[in-house]
Amino acid sequence: MKQQVLVLYLNTSALDADVVGWAFYDGTGRTSPTTGDGDVPPYGTGAEALRDGWRLFQASQLVPPYPGHEYDTSFLKHEFWFEKLV
Repeated sequence: MKQQVLVLYLNTSALDADVVGWAFYDGTGRTSPTTGDGDVPPYGTGAEALRDGWRLFQASQLVPPYPGHEYDTSFLKHEFWFEKLV
């Protein structure tokens, strides 16, 4: 068995929130995806990935913004890691 990993960045911490960014890594060697190689996410939400057989194995810790920095631009906070064994 080989592992495929899908990282979805969601608009909020809820799995049914819209995907705003993503990355895919294929341990099978069948594909060689790269950052920015598509304009459309593989799933619209994290819940859609679950329904398609992806297993969630990590979600980002929810950390409140430091007072006065609620609107700062930074990394994408709501990161979810999924895997599929193929």
